[in-house]
Amino acid sequence: MGAPMSRRLLAAGYPLTVWNRTAAKAEALVAEGAKQAARPADVAAEAEIVFACLTDAAAMEEAVFGEGGIAAGARPGAVLVDFSSIAPDATREMAARLECETGMIWIDAPVSGGVPGAEAGTLAIMAGGPEQVFERVKPVVLEMAARFTLMGPSGAGQTAKLCNQVVVGCTMAVLAEATRLAVNAGVDAARLPEALKGGFADSIPLQLFVPRMIAAVHEPPLGHAHTMLKDLDTVRALAQGTKTPTPFVALAAEQFRLLSARAGDEADALEIYKLSAPEPFPTTATEPKITK
Repeated sequence: MGAPMSRRLLAAGYPLTVWNRTAAKAEALVAEGAKQAARPADVAAEAEIVFACLTDAAAMEEAVFGEGGIAAGARPGAVLVDFSSIAPDATREMAARLECETGMIWIDAPVSGGVPGAEAGTLAIMAGGPEQVFERVKPVVLEMAARFTLMGPSGAGQTAKLCNQVVVGCTMAVLAEATRLAVNAGVDAARLPEALKGGFADSIPLQLFVPRMIAAVHEPPLGHAHTMLKDLDTVRALAQGTKTPTPFVALAAEQFRLLSARAGDEADALEIYKLSAPEPFPTTATEPKITK
Protein backbone atom coordinates (compact mmCIF):
# COMPACT_ATOMS: atom_id res chain seq x y z
CA MET A 1 0.00 0.00 0.00
CA GLY A 2 2.94 2.32 0.51
CA ALA A 3 3.56 2.77 -3.22
CA PRO A 4 0.13 4.14 -4.21
CA MET A 5 0.02 6.29 -1.07
CA SER A 6 3.44 7.71 -1.98
CA ARG A 7 2.26 8.42 -5.53
CA ARG A 8 -0.55 10.54 -4.19
CA LEU A 9 1.94 12.63 -2.21
CA LEU A 10 4.07 13.09 -5.32
CA ALA A 11 0.99 14.08 -7.34
CA ALA A 12 0.15 16.66 -4.66
CA GLY A 13 3.58 18.22 -5.11
CA TYR A 14 5.25 17.17 -1.86
CA PRO A 15 9.02 16.51 -1.92
CA LEU A 16 9.33 12.83 -1.05
CA THR A 17 12.17 10.65 0.18
CA VAL A 18 11.46 6.91 0.23
CA TRP A 19 12.98 3.79 1.73
CA ASN A 20 11.91 0.16 1.49
CA ARG A 21 13.31 -2.96 3.09
CA THR A 22 13.48 -4.33 -0.47
CA ALA A 23 15.20 -1.48 -2.30
CA ALA A 24 13.97 -2.55 -5.74
CA LYS A 25 10.38 -1.89 -4.70
CA ALA A 26 11.14 1.83 -4.43
CA GLU A 27 12.67 2.15 -7.90
CA ALA A 28 9.38 2.99 -9.63
CA LEU A 29 8.75 5.82 -7.19
CA VAL A 30 12.24 7.18 -7.75
CA ALA A 31 11.55 7.18 -11.49
CA GLU A 32 8.42 9.24 -10.76
CA GLY A 33 10.29 11.89 -8.79
CA ALA A 34 11.00 10.55 -5.31
CA LYS A 35 14.46 10.50 -3.76
CA GLN A 36 15.67 7.12 -2.49
CA ALA A 37 17.30 6.86 0.92
CA ALA A 38 19.77 4.18 1.95
CA ARG A 39 18.41 3.91 5.52
CA PRO A 40 15.33 4.93 7.49
CA ALA A 41 17.59 7.33 9.42
CA ASP A 42 18.27 9.20 6.20
CA VAL A 43 14.54 9.63 5.61
CA ALA A 44 14.05 10.99 9.12
CA ALA A 45 16.99 13.36 8.82
CA GLU A 46 15.36 15.14 5.86
CA ALA A 47 11.68 15.07 6.77
CA GLU A 48 9.36 16.95 9.08
CA ILE A 49 6.84 14.11 8.73
CA VAL A 50 7.84 10.46 8.34
CA PHE A 51 5.20 7.97 7.18
CA ALA A 52 5.68 4.26 7.82
CA CYS A 53 3.64 1.28 6.65
CA LEU A 54 5.00 -2.10 7.76
CA THR A 55 3.78 -5.61 8.40
CA ASP A 56 3.80 -5.92 12.17
CA ALA A 57 5.19 -4.58 15.45
CA ALA A 58 8.51 -6.40 15.07
CA ALA A 59 9.11 -4.88 11.63
CA MET A 60 8.13 -1.44 12.91
CA GLU A 61 10.41 -1.68 15.93
CA GLU A 62 13.34 -2.66 13.71
CA ALA A 63 12.66 0.19 11.27
CA VAL A 64 12.48 2.73 14.10
CA PHE A 65 14.98 1.55 16.70
CA GLY A 66 17.21 -0.84 14.75
CA GLU A 67 20.62 0.09 13.37
CA GLY A 68 20.21 3.03 11.01
CA GLY A 69 16.55 3.28 11.99
CA ILE A 70 14.27 6.30 12.12
CA ALA A 71 15.30 7.13 15.68
CA ALA A 72 18.91 7.55 14.57
CA GLY A 73 17.96 10.42 12.29
CA ALA A 74 14.94 11.78 14.15
CA ARG A 75 14.71 15.49 14.89
CA PRO A 76 12.92 16.96 17.95
CA GLY A 77 9.45 18.12 16.99
CA ALA A 78 9.24 15.94 13.89
CA VAL A 79 6.34 13.51 13.55
CA LEU A 80 6.21 9.81 12.78
CA VAL A 81 2.84 8.72 11.37
CA ASP A 82 2.56 4.94 11.52
CA PHE A 83 0.09 3.41 9.05
CA SER A 84 0.90 -0.13 10.25
CA SER A 85 -1.65 -2.25 12.11
CA ILE A 86 -0.08 -3.36 15.40
CA ALA A 87 -1.17 -3.92 18.98
CA PRO A 88 -2.16 -0.79 20.92
CA ASP A 89 0.17 -1.54 23.83
CA ALA A 90 3.14 -2.00 21.46
CA THR A 91 2.31 1.35 19.86
CA ARG A 92 2.15 3.13 23.21
CA GLU A 93 5.47 1.65 24.32
CA MET A 94 7.30 2.58 21.13
CA ALA A 95 5.72 6.05 20.99
CA ALA A 96 6.83 6.83 24.54
CA ARG A 97 10.34 5.52 23.86
CA LEU A 98 10.72 7.51 20.62
CA GLU A 99 9.63 10.78 22.22
CA CYS A 100 11.84 10.20 25.28
CA GLU A 101 14.93 9.37 23.25
CA THR A 102 14.57 11.80 20.33
CA GLY A 103 11.71 14.27 20.89
CA MET A 104 9.92 12.90 17.81
CA ILE A 105 6.14 12.47 18.24
CA TRP A 106 4.37 9.27 17.17
CA ILE A 107 0.86 9.24 15.67
CA ASP A 108 -0.63 5.77 15.22
CA ALA A 109 -2.75 5.85 12.08
CA PRO A 110 -3.75 2.40 10.79
CA VAL A 111 -5.64 2.40 7.51
CA SER A 112 -8.67 0.63 6.06
CA GLY A 113 -9.52 0.35 2.38
CA GLY A 114 -6.80 -1.86 0.95
CA VAL A 115 -4.79 -1.20 -2.20
CA PRO A 116 -7.86 0.02 -4.16
CA GLY A 117 -8.51 2.64 -1.47
CA ALA A 118 -4.85 3.67 -1.44
CA GLU A 119 -4.87 4.13 -5.22
CA ALA A 120 -8.12 6.12 -5.19
CA GLY A 121 -7.31 8.16 -2.08
CA THR A 122 -10.45 6.88 -0.34
CA LEU A 123 -8.79 5.26 2.69
CA ALA A 124 -10.29 5.56 6.15
CA ILE A 125 -7.55 6.27 8.69
CA MET A 126 -8.01 6.10 12.46
CA ALA A 127 -5.53 8.01 14.60
CA GLY A 128 -4.18 8.09 18.13
CA GLY A 129 -1.94 10.77 19.61
CA PRO A 130 -1.80 14.44 20.65
CA GLU A 131 -4.55 16.55 19.04
CA GLN A 132 -2.23 19.42 18.06
CA VAL A 133 0.12 17.04 16.25
CA PHE A 134 -2.83 15.31 14.59
CA GLU A 135 -4.05 18.64 13.22
CA ARG A 136 -0.56 19.43 11.99
CA VAL A 137 -0.29 16.32 9.81
CA LYS A 138 -3.97 16.15 8.83
CA PRO A 139 -3.73 18.15 5.56
CA VAL A 140 -0.95 15.90 4.29
CA VAL A 141 -2.67 12.67 5.33
CA LEU A 142 -5.88 13.75 3.58
CA GLU A 143 -3.97 13.72 0.29
CA MET A 144 -4.01 9.93 0.75
CA ALA A 145 -7.35 9.37 2.47
CA ALA A 146 -10.99 10.39 2.50
CA ARG A 147 -11.23 10.30 6.31
CA PHE A 148 -8.67 10.89 9.04
CA THR A 149 -10.25 10.67 12.47
CA LEU A 150 -8.60 11.23 15.84
CA MET A 151 -9.91 8.52 18.17
CA GLY A 152 -8.01 9.51 21.31
CA PRO A 153 -4.50 9.34 22.79
CA SER A 154 -1.67 7.07 21.71
CA GLY A 155 -2.93 3.59 20.82
CA ALA A 156 -6.53 4.68 20.20
CA GLY A 157 -6.09 4.52 16.44
CA GLN A 158 -4.86 0.93 16.70
CA THR A 159 -7.81 0.01 18.90
CA ALA A 160 -10.23 1.50 16.36
CA LYS A 161 -8.50 -0.48 13.58
CA LEU A 162 -9.00 -3.67 15.58
CA CYS A 163 -12.72 -2.86 15.75
CA ASN A 164 -12.59 -2.40 11.98
CA GLN A 165 -10.97 -5.82 11.59
CA VAL A 166 -13.66 -7.44 13.74
CA VAL A 167 -16.21 -6.23 11.20
CA VAL A 168 -14.12 -7.02 8.10
CA GLY A 169 -12.84 -10.43 9.20
CA CYS A 170 -16.20 -11.69 10.40
CA THR A 171 -17.92 -10.24 7.32
CA MET A 172 -15.55 -12.14 5.03
CA ALA A 173 -16.40 -15.37 6.83
CA VAL A 174 -20.16 -14.69 6.76
CA LEU A 175 -20.16 -13.71 3.08
CA ALA A 176 -18.22 -16.85 2.21
CA GLU A 177 -20.84 -18.91 4.05
CA ALA A 178 -23.80 -17.18 2.39
CA THR A 179 -22.20 -17.46 -1.06
CA ARG A 180 -21.49 -21.16 -0.61
CA LEU A 181 -25.07 -21.74 0.52
CA ALA A 182 -26.36 -20.08 -2.64
CA VAL A 183 -24.09 -22.18 -4.86
CA ASN A 184 -24.95 -25.45 -3.13
CA ALA A 185 -28.67 -24.65 -3.31
CA GLY A 186 -28.52 -24.02 -7.05
CA VAL A 187 -28.81 -20.23 -6.98
CA ASP A 188 -26.66 -18.00 -9.22
CA ALA A 189 -24.52 -16.56 -6.44
CA ALA A 190 -22.98 -14.02 -8.82
CA ARG A 191 -26.35 -12.22 -8.75
CA LEU A 192 -26.42 -11.84 -4.96
CA PRO A 193 -24.83 -8.36 -4.94
CA GLU A 194 -27.41 -7.12 -7.45
CA ALA A 195 -30.31 -8.82 -5.68
CA LEU A 196 -29.40 -7.56 -2.20
CA LYS A 197 -28.35 -4.05 -3.20
CA GLY A 198 -30.23 -1.43 -1.20
CA GLY A 199 -31.49 -3.94 1.37
CA PHE A 200 -30.35 -4.46 4.93
CA ALA A 201 -27.73 -7.01 3.78
CA ASP A 202 -26.11 -4.61 1.34
CA SER A 203 -22.59 -3.33 2.05
CA ILE A 204 -19.34 -2.43 0.34
CA PRO A 205 -17.89 -5.86 1.28
CA LEU A 206 -20.92 -7.61 -0.26
CA GLN A 207 -20.52 -5.72 -3.52
CA LEU A 208 -16.74 -6.12 -3.63
CA PHE A 209 -16.02 -9.49 -2.05
CA VAL A 210 -18.72 -11.81 -3.42
CA PRO A 211 -17.91 -11.30 -7.14
CA ARG A 212 -14.22 -11.94 -6.39
CA MET A 213 -15.09 -15.10 -4.44
CA ILE A 214 -17.30 -16.46 -7.23
CA ALA A 215 -14.84 -15.65 -10.02
CA ALA A 216 -11.80 -16.74 -7.95
CA VAL A 217 -10.16 -13.36 -8.54
CA HIS A 218 -7.29 -13.19 -6.06
CA GLU A 219 -4.69 -11.05 -7.84
CA PRO A 220 -3.92 -8.57 -6.58
CA PRO A 221 -5.06 -9.83 -3.17
CA LEU A 222 -7.29 -7.52 -1.14
CA GLY A 223 -5.41 -8.73 1.93
CA HIS A 224 -3.34 -11.73 2.93
CA ALA A 225 -4.63 -14.51 5.14
CA HIS A 226 -1.78 -14.11 7.63
CA THR A 227 -2.42 -10.36 7.95
CA MET A 228 -6.08 -10.85 8.79
CA LEU A 229 -5.17 -13.65 11.20
CA LYS A 230 -2.57 -11.44 12.90
CA ASP A 231 -5.16 -8.72 13.43
CA LEU A 232 -7.87 -11.07 14.69
CA ASP A 233 -5.42 -12.69 17.11
CA THR A 234 -4.55 -9.18 18.35
CA VAL A 235 -8.27 -8.52 18.81
CA ARG A 236 -8.58 -11.66 20.91
CA ALA A 237 -5.63 -10.64 23.08
CA LEU A 238 -7.13 -7.19 23.65
CA ALA A 239 -10.54 -8.75 24.32
CA GLN A 240 -9.06 -11.05 26.93
CA GLY A 241 -7.34 -8.14 28.64
CA THR A 242 -10.55 -6.10 28.71
CA LYS A 243 -12.84 -9.02 29.55
CA THR A 244 -14.75 -8.59 26.29
CA PRO A 245 -16.47 -11.68 24.83
CA THR A 246 -15.67 -12.09 21.12
CA PRO A 247 -17.09 -15.48 20.03
CA PHE A 248 -17.47 -14.54 16.35
CA VAL A 249 -13.90 -13.25 16.18
CA ALA A 250 -12.66 -16.53 17.64
CA LEU A 251 -14.48 -18.51 14.97
CA ALA A 252 -13.31 -16.26 12.12
CA ALA A 253 -9.72 -16.39 13.39
CA GLU A 254 -9.70 -20.18 13.31
CA GLN A 255 -11.04 -20.15 9.76
CA PHE A 256 -8.23 -17.85 8.66
CA ARG A 257 -5.76 -20.03 10.55
CA LEU A 258 -7.05 -23.02 8.58
CA LEU A 259 -6.80 -21.02 5.36
CA SER A 260 -3.17 -20.17 6.09
CA ALA A 261 -2.41 -23.81 6.84
CA ARG A 262 -4.01 -25.04 3.62
CA ALA A 263 -3.20 -22.29 1.12
CA GLY A 264 -0.22 -20.53 2.68
CA ASP A 265 0.22 -17.27 4.54
CA GLU A 266 0.23 -15.22 1.34
CA ALA A 267 -3.17 -16.52 0.20
CA ASP A 268 -5.79 -13.86 -0.47
CA ALA A 269 -8.02 -13.58 2.59
CA LEU A 270 -11.06 -13.99 0.31
CA GLU A 271 -9.96 -17.55 -0.40
CA ILE A 272 -11.74 -18.32 2.86
CA TYR A 273 -14.63 -19.07 0.48
CA LYS A 274 -12.73 -22.13 -0.76
CA LEU A 275 -12.68 -23.74 2.68
CA SER A 276 -16.23 -25.02 2.18
CA ALA A 277 -15.68 -26.30 -1.37
CA PRO A 278 -15.61 -30.07 -1.98
CA GLU A 279 -11.93 -29.88 -3.01
CA PRO A 280 -10.87 -26.41 -1.95
CA PHE A 281 -7.13 -26.44 -2.59
CA PRO A 282 -4.80 -28.41 -4.85
CA THR A 283 -2.40 -30.72 -3.11
CA THR A 284 0.95 -32.13 -4.13
CA ALA A 285 0.65 -34.99 -1.70
CA THR A 286 0.34 -38.44 -3.22
CA GLU A 287 -1.85 -41.19 -1.88
CA PRO A 288 0.03 -44.24 -0.59
CA LYS A 289 0.02 -47.08 -3.03
CA ILE A 290 -1.64 -50.21 -1.67
CA THR A 291 -0.84 -53.60 -3.11
CA LYS A 292 -2.85 -56.71 -2.48
